[in-house]
Amino acid sequence: MTAVLTGRVVHPGDADYPDASRGWNHFFTHRPAAVVFACSTDDVVNALTFARQEGLAVRVRSGGHALEGWSGVDGGVVIDVSGLKSVAIDAHARTATVGAGLNQLEAVAGLGEAGFAAPTGTEGSVGLVGATLGGGFGLLTRNYGMASDNLLAVEIVVASTDGGAEVIVADEQNNPDLLWALRGAGNGNFGIVTSLTYRIHPLRQTIFVVATWPGFDDLETVFQAWQQSAPYVDPRLTSQLEIEGGKVGLHALLAGGTEAEALQLLSPMLSIGRPEVVVQDATWPEIYAGFQIPITDEPANWKFSSQFITEPLPSDAVRIIAEFMAKAPAGCNYFTNAFGGVLADSEPPGGSAFAHRGALYYAEPGAGWGVRGGPPASDDETEAVLAWVAELTDALAPYVNGAYVNVPNAGMPDWERAYWGTNVERLRQIKAAYDPDNVFSYAQSITA
Repeated sequence: MTAVLTGRVVHPGDADYPDASRGWNHFFTHRPAAVVFACSTDDVVNALTFARQEGLAVRVRSGGHALEGWSGVDGGVVIDVSGLKSVAIDAHARTATVGAGLNQLEAVAGLGEAGFAAPTGTEGSVGLVGATLGGGFGLLTRNYGMASDNLLAVEIVVASTDGGAEVIVADEQNNPDLLWALRGAGNGNFGIVTSLTYRIHPLRQTIFVVATWPGFDDLETVFQAWQQSAPYVDPRLTSQLEIEGGKVGLHALLAGGTEAEALQLLSPMLSIGRPEVVVQDATWPEIYAGFQIPITDEPANWKFSSQFITEPLPSDAVRIIAEFMAKAPAGCNYFTNAFGGVLADSEPPGGSAFAHRGALYYAEPGAGWGVRGGPPASDDETEAVLAWVAELTDALAPYVNGAYVNVPNAGMPDWERAYWGTNVERLRQIKAAYDPDNVFSYAQSITA
């Protein structure tokens, strides 16, 4: 039987096609033959079956934040699950089953209404499913682990052996090898996740601290103090550094506690220079919503590279960061997120494909440029920011260990091992078992 596309289907020539075909990062554009906005799991099954019957390439999209544009495709079918929004909380079991269309802000808000939390990234418009399937970390990570560590089960549409599509469940009893792979290597590799079940954690109150040092005079001292402290302090505290726009910023969240506790835990950094310090005592959803930037106010174009640090950076490496930041074009930044805490101590039952839980922290040279909805950025501006990111990435390469699949390093040699380390061979075996025809394929997808 010939499959028929269902859901909201957008084709070239439709009035809403430009918006439907565009991802968050406007630096990349594609012209798919169809964009299918699924309203149900059946719509996903029909879209995947149709694409296979027609011999069309498939891409999967939720929040649209695939940073290298790999959730788009020319001439193929984009299956968008952003409409699959639902939250069902079992407070007694401390689990939540959510639709794959939720973004991180919606997930934080939905869980928070019931007094619970699960770790997510900090960018609210990013799809929860994409963040989770690559690992997923942010300001709750040292207390609760990766988002993928808290993933208990998924409903996923896979390519069936009859040339169509079928719905299966991956949990500790059913397809546990696939669940292992989806915890850190799941984006666009094995199928299309339509719902996720998480372990959730009671969290009613948090302390959020933002400290800002104007200029870069204190950058090296603050950075050294941060990397010697942040991965080792009380696991309730997770912190990030954001160096951009002529200032050094420290963002830290204490998951339950007092202002005095938070300031004491951060004292190795706060005692340096004269930072401006702002403290909030509020619920996690209130804090999370408060630091979001509307998408319309974000730059149009983005470029990042990802790095994990397993040994503290020596003074020479920190000096490189300071030197690059001093000459950075507008929009360039350097970002870190502390690891350690519970992340370093344990894997979830059944394990995880995420290979970097022993890192001290994550780091990311990046840039955002161009006006969203405005004229294209100039070639000179684009060339300058891309060169800055590439040169800083290369300069720090001797000091780092591995990369993060959710922030892919396009063109990186041996990228599979940079993302997944010794897990690559097992991932290839699972790919061969669940997608032997390589239906889910893109520039850096796993191959059997």
